[in-house]
Amino acid sequence: MPADPSPRTAPSPSSQPSPQNRGSGTSAVEVRRSSRRRRTVSAYREGDRTIVLIPARMSEAEEQRWVGVMLDKLAAQESKRMLGDTELAARAEWLSEQYLGGRARPASVRWVTNQNTRWGSCTPAEGSIRLSHRLKGMPEYVVDYVLLHELAHLLVPGHGRRFWELLEAYPRTERARGYLEGVVAAGRLPHLPGAGTGTEPG
Repeated sequence: MPADPSPRTAPSPSSQPSPQNRGSGTSAVEVRRSSRRRRTVSAYREGDRTIVLIPARMSEAEEQRWVGVMLDKLAAQESKRMLGDTELAARAEWLSEQYLGGRARPASVRWVTNQNTRWGSCTPAEGSIRLSHRLKGMPEYVVDYVLLHELAHLLVPGHGRRFWELLEAYPRTERARGYLEGVVAAGRLPHLPGAGTGTEPG
């Protein structure tokens, strides 16, 4: 798939006064506000829950935005740790069973470093799927979307209505496309002197 999907708007997380289901799996999210915390935001897993720590002064809108940011950061860290070629192939098999009725059966699934203008590619005649190494470290749901995109190409070669109908079964298609759109857009922006990548609200 090309590295520049058409614009999509990723949904914002809802306010978190109490734990609720969010993230790449079914883990609940609990937001904890602290008057001692001034600017930093952090998050960690605690059993089947995700705890997000934010400053007490944050507005609901800021809370929603930062919960989404921290969930994506955690998911990206977990994806980077877990997915080698073997795990990627196993993930593709699971996704095919879950969303495509097991009909897409690739002969090989692997990471490659020579795809800089595409997130993934598929050769239906060979049954091979290749994902760009640039996806490593992105949230799991984004990698899953790209995998599903290429798996769907094993069944439907083009990007017509039948192709997109296959992807409708995956609930995070729109959010993943929005994430990738944001990555592409960010890559086109000039790098500002002193700009950092920390987790402090602006």
